[in-house]
Amino acid sequence: MNRKGIIIVVSGFSGAGKGTVMKALTAKYDQYALSVSATTRTPRTGEVNGREYFFVTTEEFEKMIDEDGLIEHAKYVNHYYGTPRKYVEDKLANGIDVILEIEIQGALQIKEQYKDAVLLFITPPSAGELEKRLRGRGTETDEVIKKRLSRAKEESVGIEKYDYIVVNDKLEECVENVHRIISAAHCSPDRNLEFIDDIRHQLEKY
Repeated sequence: MNRKGIIIVVSGFSGAGKGTVMKALTAKYDQYALSVSATTRTPRTGEVNGREYFFVTTEEFEKMIDEDGLIEHAKYVNHYYGTPRKYVEDKLANGIDVILEIEIQGALQIKEQYKDAVLLFITPPSAGELEKRLRGRGTETDEVIKKRLSRAKEESVGIEKYDYIVVNDKLEECVENVHRIISAAHCSPDRNLEFIDDIRHQLEKY
């Protein structure tokens, strides 16, 4: 079977550890690539163009919108963020599974365009564990933590729209569960229609 890449959309509460899971997944398996988003905000210290983001001007970004050059995009705090279509589709054509870490609005935009995209929602085993992880960072005020927990409450309403829920209790187990889900998705009949047709054609001689 000719392997074509799959779009994997990963969302989760702030503090769920989705970034850590994805970094571990891509470090362990070479068939995955983390998508690089485009943004109009200025680079922060240590950020490199093409690694953390593709840094573009507002005019360049709006041109990408007009030319349908983005799979999804949104505007946050006066800056655009979006997923470049060419980057993703080039990876898919080369058999690479592309992972997009985005929120539910963007995830649903992706699903509308790519029906075979796999939507994963990563969550800690409990709300108490989520709060513990947020506080364990030691980098945010109590007010910010409360806002993140309030945001998680809002996001929980859309979880049922995802294809799979993955509980991040133990990192290695979570990584393997994600890998198994994606591997199974590659074996679904609707992703292998050419192979099925070929088998049927070969069987006609019997």
